[in-house]
Amino acid sequence: MKIAKPLVVLDLETTGTWIEKDKIVEIAMIRISPGGEREVFHRRINPGMPIPPVVAALIGITNEDVKDAPFFREIAPEIVSFIGEANLGGFNIERFDLPLLEREMFEAGIKFEWQKHGIYDSQKVYHLNEKRDLTAAYRFYCQKDLENAHSALADAQATLEILDAQVCKYGEGREELETLADFNYRTLAEFYDAERKFRWWNGELYPMFGKHAKRLNLREIARKDPEYLQWILAKDFSESVKELAENALRGQFPSCPAAESREA
Repeated sequence: MKIAKPLVVLDLETTGTWIEKDKIVEIAMIRISPGGEREVFHRRINPGMPIPPVVAALIGITNEDVKDAPFFREIAPEIVSFIGEANLGGFNIERFDLPLLEREMFEAGIKFEWQKHGIYDSQKVYHLNEKRDLTAAYRFYCQKDLENAHSALADAQATLEILDAQVCKYGEGREELETLADFNYRTLAEFYDAERKFRWWNGELYPMFGKHAKRLNLREIARKDPEYLQWILAKDFSESVKELAENALRGQFPSCPAAESREA
């Protein structure tokens, strides 16, 4: 690969996937010059908050690993200096890494305008050039071409074969379909309800809508603005959200799933 301008390929490990609130626990950058020279910047960072157990298991970094690491604001100038005017590359950086890095920089008092850099996001290229539909899944898992695609019966038959192949591939020797249920827990655990109106973060629930969106948690709302919860009860929200609001008005709050897993 030839480049006309320096390229910095970066990746972040974070406490979660909420761009507006989660924190960086590790940053790695590789800077490549047009002449082929490479320079590496790799730091672990104290996020200033607990790393959820499910995240620690996923990224292999625990609270103990980062307790003596610097805070982001302490190394932010080094990161900006390392990037300089280079183009930026990575996997899903346009939707996640760069916006989160920009917010962390802002909180550290530094303006980071990543949009002014050339961006090369390998995930975008991948998804634009490789289909991620039923036909592609059938070819990947079953090594067959799907005939009569978009025929309901053909699609249902193909999906059945894919599920069978996935059990064989990911079931670790077991044949039960239920082994595939394990692949849902990380996504579902982020949100309280199916409509994603309330999201867990750092052991508390935050609304994703209305005047308190992403700012106050449910306990704070119940204490400072109970009228907001009364408003929820009067509007067309799901029963689970209304029950949540009604219980909060009584001073009753659900336990975070991650906290329950720690105690188990």
